[in-house]
Amino acid sequence: MPQYTIKTRITLRRDSDYEGHGFGYGIELLLLGIDKNGSLNATAKEMGMAYSKAWRILRQAEAEFEIQLIEREGAHGSRLTDEGRLFLQRYQEMCQAAEQAARAVYEKYYD
Repeated sequence: MPQYTIKTRITLRRDSDYEGHGFGYGIELLLLGIDKNGSLNATAKEMGMAYSKAWRILRQAEAEFEIQLIEREGAHGSRLTDEGRLFLQRYQEMCQAAEQAARAVYEKYYD
C-alpha cells in the first residue's frame, strides 16, 4: 500500500457565529516570526505579505479572542505579550496532539 502524508490544520474560532478569521497556521507563523525577528514588518516581508495585511490579521485575532497577542515597541519593533506567547504555545500543543491522533487513526486504517 502506498505511504500517505498526514497533514492536520486546526483553526480556533471564538464561536461559530463570529465573522473573524480565527486563529490558525498563518497567525502562528506571524507570531513565530515576530518572536524570531522582533518585528512585524520584517516578518511580513519575510512571508511575502504586506505589513498592513499582517497587522490587520493580528488585530482581527486580538479582537475575536479578546487578547493582546503582540506589543508594539515603536521604532524598536514588536514582541509577543505573555498572553500571546501562552496562547501560541497552547495552540501548538493542541496541533501536536491532533497530529498524533490523526497518525494513530491513519495507522489503524492504512498500515
